[in-house]
Amino acid sequence: MNKTHDLFHSIQQLARQFTKELNIALEPFDIYSSEWAILYVLKENGPLAQKEIAEYLSIEAPPVTRTVKKLVEKNYVLQVKGEDRRTNKVFLTDIAIQEYAKWEEAVLQANKGLLAQLPAESWEYLHQIILGWSHSLAIKEENK
Repeated sequence: MNKTHDLFHSIQQLARQFTKELNIALEPFDIYSSEWAILYVLKENGPLAQKEIAEYLSIEAPPVTRTVKKLVEKNYVLQVKGEDRRTNKVFLTDIAIQEYAKWEEAVLQANKGLLAQLPAESWEYLHQIILGWSHSLAIKEENK
């Protein structure tokens, strides 16, 4: 197998395993990893337009719209029409703010379990590689 194919296939498989573990950790709360990603972004950054959420998460707008709709149904977010009426600003609800610590603890425990497979110096080094690579890709995207 081509080494670059093998590398990217391995990264994709690892990401799927991470998502699976995160979904298992969040299952008791009836939340999926895609929903957690949006809840996390809103908690860290405050209210955002759906387009801003999509850009931050590097995903297309339709999946964000579907996931936000599910979060609205669960009473975890509110959508408020923006000034130009073409945009929706998304806010965490009081319920989501109250429940957030439980969700975050479940995620942190899942992360801890995943990281237990690596020595601390390895995952710290891996983190630096990923941050640098991600930064390079973001710069490339901005220059398009």
